Amino acid sequence: MEFARVGAQSLAALCTGAALAFAVPIAVALIWKFRKKERFTTILVGAATFLVFALILEKPIQNVLLFPTQMGLSDHAVSRFFSASPVLLALVLGLFPGVFEETGRLVAFSTVLKNRKNRETSVSHGIGHGGIEVMAILGVTYVTYIAYAVMINAGTFGTLIEQTAAQAPAQADALCALAGQIAGLTAAGIGMGLLERVFAVLFHIGASILVFYACRDKGRLWLYPLAIILHTAMDFIAALVIVNVASLSTGALEGIVAAFGILTFCGAYFLLYRKEGGRQLRNT
Repeated sequence: MEFARVGAQSLAALCTGAALAFAVPIAVALIWKFRKKERFTTILVGAATFLVFALILEKPIQNVLLFPTQMGLSDHAVSRFFSASPVLLALVLGLFPGVFEETGRLVAFSTVLKNRKNRETSVSHGIGHGGIEVMAILGVTYVTYIAYAVMINAGTFGTLIEQTAAQAPAQADALCALAGQIAGLTAAGIGMGLLERVFAVLFHIGASILVFYACRDKGRLWLYPLAIILHTAMDFIAALVIVNVASLSTGALEGIVAAFGILTFCGAYFLLYRKEGGRQLRNT
């Protein structure tokens, strides 16, 4: 089995993208920590929030309920119901990250960070949450692509396909398609992916500010469901494309993420974080 070789430019772009996906979030976290004299543990709690609530809790539950066959399980009534209703499936796919990740913020601010009442805590948490997501989504993906590219150029990728096909034919087909995608990667495409993650991080910082004030001021508890709604709406639009209900270009999807990221961050920053300043938060 032969595949198109991955060119030197594509491989260089992948290496650059992977390096930036890890280096930039770490650099931003360190700059913020030293400029604001913030505790680095707050940033780590933000990262842990994503790992626990998005990767460990959300994804497995979502897959068991909606995509059991991908987990090696038998199809069931719940998954068949949602499969028959693509729009509803897209809504649930958006609701999962909205509920789990925003609830994760609520739990973090209500427990391990409950005694950190300075407003910088909200941004620190958002930087940690958004930064680790960049590493997990782009960084790990690009590193995996680099490994596949090396195998393709060495002529050993076909062996991986054959081994995978023996156990999971569907995954083998996906790997075959992925080989072509990797060969077609460009610096511009990878750059757009990195830019889209910048807006996603802005969204996470904004959402962390919203949930922080929801925890610190019971009169603003409504900010927590607002964060869920915003998160769900953003992912719902992307899910409509995934389930083939809507057809949007990659640029259009990235534009939607940019709009949600900018509006959520600016709204939370200017109407809460900056407006409140150092004013004592109410705990009524």
